[in-house]
Amino acid sequence: MTADSPLTGRLDDDDYPAYTMGRAAEMIGASPGFLRALGEARLITPLRSEGGHRRYSRYQLRIAARARELVDQGTPVEAACRIVILEDQLEEAQRLNAEYRAAADKDPGSH
Repeated sequence: MTADSPLTGRLDDDDYPAYTMGRAAEMIGASPGFLRALGEARLITPLRSEGGHRRYSRYQLRIAARARELVDQGTPVEAACRIVILEDQLEEAQRLNAEYRAAADKDPGSH
């Protein structure tokens, strides 16, 4: 296997659904039921294998881990999911704002 093989690309891909439900739950220190609850709350939507089994990406596991932190602090699951969604939206808005500012700084005539 070379460094440029398709497998290497998938393993480096944050969105590649590489983890089974059991492994994903183990990695974030939660139960499979917790992951199902996050799916029901529509915080994360795991992809399904050909056999219908849930598969999670590293990106989804980071989101689930953040929700677990909030739940561990006493936040109800539904509220934790909403908080994580809002945090994600804020981060994206800040990223876009920084890009727009950087573009405007490069082109002073656009002000």
